[in-house]
Amino acid sequence: MTDLATVVRRLVGGVLVAGAILGVEAPLFASENVALFESGQVRPLALSPSGNLLFAVNTPDARLEIFRVLPTGLSKVDSVAVGLEPVAVAARNENEVWVVNHLSDSVSIVDLRGPKARVVRTLQVGDEPRDIVFGGQRKDRAFITVAHRGQNAPFDPQFNTPGVGRADVWVYDADNLGSALTGNPINIINLFTDTPRALEVSPDGGLVYAAGFNTGNRTTIVTEFIGPPLPPPTTNFEGLHQPKVGLIVKNNGQNWVDELGRPWDALVNFNLPDKDVFVIDAFANPPQPVEGGAGYFQGVGTVLYNMAVNPVSGKVYVSNTDARNEERFEGPGVFAGHSVQGRHNDNRITVLGVGGAVQPRHLNKHLDNISCCASLPNAENAKSVGLPTGMVVSADGSELYVASLGSSVVATYKTSELEQDTFVPSAANKIALTGGGATGLVFDKQQRRLFVMTRFDNSISVVDTRLRREVAHTPMYTPEPPSIVKGRHILYDTRLSAKGDSACATCHVFGDKDDLSWDLGDPDGTMLVNNNPFRFDLLPTPIDVSFPPMKGPLATQSLRGMANHGPMHWRGDRTGSRTEPNAQPDSGAYNEREAFRQFEVAFTGLIGRADLLPPEDMQAFGDFALRLMYPPNPIRNLDNSLTPDQAAGREFFFHRKSEKRPIDGQSVECNHCHQTDPDANREFGVAFPGFFGTDGQSAREVFDQAFKIPHFRNLYTKVGMFGMPNLAPLVEPVEGLMTFQGDQVRGFGYSRAGDFDTALRFLHVTTFSKAFLFGPNPDGFDPGPAGLAERLQVQAFLLAFDSNNKPIVGQQITLTRDSAAVAWARAQLLAARADAGDCDLVAKVQRGGSERGYLYLGGNQFLSDQGSATVPGTQVFGQAALPQTSVTLTCAPLGTGFRSAVDRDDDGILDGNDPTLN
Repeated sequence: MTDLATVVRRLVGGVLVAGAILGVEAPLFASENVALFESGQVRPLALSPSGNLLFAVNTPDARLEIFRVLPTGLSKVDSVAVGLEPVAVAARNENEVWVVNHLSDSVSIVDLRGPKARVVRTLQVGDEPRDIVFGGQRKDRAFITVAHRGQNAPFDPQFNTPGVGRADVWVYDADNLGSALTGNPINIINLFTDTPRALEVSPDGGLVYAAGFNTGNRTTIVTEFIGPPLPPPTTNFEGLHQPKVGLIVKNNGQNWVDELGRPWDALVNFNLPDKDVFVIDAFANPPQPVEGGAGYFQGVGTVLYNMAVNPVSGKVYVSNTDARNEERFEGPGVFAGHSVQGRHNDNRITVLGVGGAVQPRHLNKHLDNISCCASLPNAENAKSVGLPTGMVVSADGSELYVASLGSSVVATYKTSELEQDTFVPSAANKIALTGGGATGLVFDKQQRRLFVMTRFDNSISVVDTRLRREVAHTPMYTPEPPSIVKGRHILYDTRLSAKGDSACATCHVFGDKDDLSWDLGDPDGTMLVNNNPFRFDLLPTPIDVSFPPMKGPLATQSLRGMANHGPMHWRGDRTGSRTEPNAQPDSGAYNEREAFRQFEVAFTGLIGRADLLPPEDMQAFGDFALRLMYPPNPIRNLDNSLTPDQAAGREFFFHRKSEKRPIDGQSVECNHCHQTDPDANREFGVAFPGFFGTDGQSAREVFDQAFKIPHFRNLYTKVGMFGMPNLAPLVEPVEGLMTFQGDQVRGFGYSRAGDFDTALRFLHVTTFSKAFLFGPNPDGFDPGPAGLAERLQVQAFLLAFDSNNKPIVGQQITLTRDSAAVAWARAQLLAARADAGDCDLVAKVQRGGSERGYLYLGGNQFLSDQGSATVPGTQVFGQAALPQTSVTLTCAPLGTGFRSAVDRDDDGILDGNDPTLN
């Protein structure tokens, strides 16, 4: 093997690249060069102001595709490399397009002039940007939604401060961006909600509407530490005692009540105002939120997908789902007399009007009196609309077109009937799409056509609204292997449910979570044997580790990062073989494919199918789901260093021993249970090696049930619930958090049930609850005032916890002859992190009518997409000094760089020599 091939093999994380030109063997698993993040598309399509060009984000291929709009359909004219996971695009004018890159925390500004479109600037913004619109008097102000955190944010996210909004809108003067990496935003508007998503603008550009994403529904939880008396039943149908659990309550406008209507106000130390959609004055200098009650809408929905504005009436339509998580139990509901089987979420369009009017419209109201669970196909299923996402209104304001991700159709509604709630659900109002998975659409006024993004096959459908049918279908290239493409639809396909209205993605939103807790125990179920491996006991008298059927409230878990992490669910009750020996990786309880297969019961017990999925479909779903991975941690420094507090917390986590416990005589550190080793099992060749807080084992803790030791990769996403009742004598007070905390953005926080408001509180509760059982100082924290400071440091480390991808992954910069010195400094940082093995560094040079790709090999050397000879970095970077030339550097996930940089279609022919790509 040549030296060059050796270097390339190292850089792609041990996966042999398609390398005929290097004289090395082809990859055993070519699909390993695709990282699956499953970012949700928000505004995947946009038309130029003239309507002559259609712009489409190619999310899996990290590109902007440009099409000429023709009377007969679409003709591709250009393709431009942008950032990782592009999810939204907006045309500023005929010459400029802005693309929002979700994973890269950036916006690619694309200049359409010249023989080929090119990225002329990469604008760094806050964490996980999702949408963009242009507003203001001249439509020259750019509004971008981002999470209130991230390495590019010029502020302290205040993770320890109650009452802080966790969503931002960054506003730019598009004509005067400034020279900083982040530009000079003319305002950063903080929204009092949790994570933003969609934007929309009024026809005159004067108002911009900004929506949260997982905004909640005024539910929270009374912790099991209080021991709330539960509504019946409290045993299963066999009369067996069930564990002590918490209780989900909902605010009815006056009180926090459970399903029996009993008030629990004294045990909820905060308000949930449930502000969902915000109104921004785009004409103000700088743009500001509209003051008072006219500045927001409450109670719009639980998960908000998109918005559309009626160009005639100015009314706003919001596509959403609304959860019924305050109701308990899955399964048939025979013993309890009720369950959420087949009725856990409503699919809705909420109409917003003047004076804060909020009018939810249940799209599937024909199902209100339909019992579960009919066989497929059935007439009621055919009428349903599932997971409404993108929307657009006809030019005359009379018709609303809705992209249904779950039903793979465009649903059509008369706006007057929708607003008056007189529409009748019908199969006749649905336009079928061949590709499936509709995420967004735009309206061609001239031809009265819709262009619809179909995510399942990464294509664009052309729909004639007069004929009410699809008339053309244009595919875009995808690097995703068949195992991803084949399994994706099962996550979203609501047609697989009995009523046609729900899917796994209803709660596992885009493969992640809905930020709620659900009590999905089943009183009609029986005890299940637990053969999972245990780290060790923490109780003087071991509890029965069997899995009781009534498990109590548990937070929705992400489907990301399940590979290499053993049993699934909080308790580990979805587990691998019960007969094979337990050994990492992939045997016994560590067989993740078998563990995931056991989720098949959710298709009957929760979403209401009459029968299980066919085995081949469940296998395809597992092949897809086990590829899902976590994004980089946005709290950790881009060079992977830690702040002093994070470093001190890490030292405690890995090295501070607790006093010996009388139970087992062990003196251990946090890492003993919460195993953290990013390189674990790499030698076995698993897809996503490493442990990130767990190696899949379980623990018998100070609770009534045994639980799998959880991972820590997404703790930073759970900030925003502050206020919890005093749990004395089990805990000492956490200063300032025991009293009423006022308005908060989240009703669920940390731990398995989401009943701990902060990670700091969890550290207090576990320490002092164990002290109650085991004596002083069981976890090694300083028993004096310094203990609070130590816990704050451990919390800081937990929020910056390792993820499968290093912090630099996704970050990028564009160099041109006008770049400031700060851009060169960022380029040097990207190269340094590639040298450190954190990422694969990809360079795209756009000049004249061409785009060239280069893969960084280390030592200031690049591999060109035109040959096997190396190219010095000075030559690659130096091209930025040429007129009309851009050099964009991107840190790609390890193992994906070769394909991204030089062999886009993974056929062994470098892109510069591949006629199929030119």
